[in-house]
Parts: sequence; structure tokens; C-alpha cells
Amino acid sequence: MNQKGAAYEEAAAAFLRAAGYEILDRNWSCPMGELDIVARKDGTVAFVEVRARSNPGYGGPAESITPSKKVKIIRAAMAYIKARRPEAEEYRFDIVGIVPGNEPDHIEGAFTADGAGYF
Repeated sequence: MNQKGAAYEEAAAAFLRAAGYEILDRNWSCPMGELDIVARKDGTVAFVEVRARSNPGYGGPAESITPSKKVKIIRAAMAYIKARRPEAEEYRFDIVGIVPGNEPDHIEGAFTADGAGYF
């Protein structure tokens, strides 16, 4: 990961902590993919993808997640659950979008694994 990417992920983690989330893991990887941030709040474990865009004219950060990237995140989340067994009542996929100069945008439940046969 480059310096900008690390700085954006640190900003997202700080934002989530300030919102009351416990950060369980960062940059967790397995053969299926990588999870930027795994966080927990109120019994929900969120698999958080951090996306940044320096020029919002090309669409927002959340719009940059392709269907194939979602599948990788879902597969990595399943591997994480199997490996780490985090205590949770439910699981969710979130996005923290970062545009420099703006407050991070946290999209809870940005996408689901419904119909994918995973959850």
C-alpha cells in the first residue's frame, strides 16, 4: 500500500473509533482477498472497505467498487469469520469514502452478500 492509501485508511479508522467502533483488524489478508478494516459496534461486525477519490468529478469513492471487488470482499469476510470467529450478532459490509478536504462518508450496509450464497 502506498503512503496515501495508508493515510486514508488511518483517517477512516480514526473516524470509526470516534463513532464508537472497536477496530478488530486492519489490512487482514488471505488468499481470497484483503479486508481494509474490520470493526465492531453494538454487536455488529462491519467489514469496511476504504475508498478515496482525489477528484470527485469521476464519481464518488463508493462508486469505484466493482462487482468483482465486492465478491473478493465477501470471500475474504467469510475466511475472516472462519479464522477469527469474531463475536457478533450480525455482519455487514460498509464503505468509508474519503475525498480530501471533506469529512469521511460512512455508508453502513453499502452492499450485501444476499443471493451470493455466503451468509
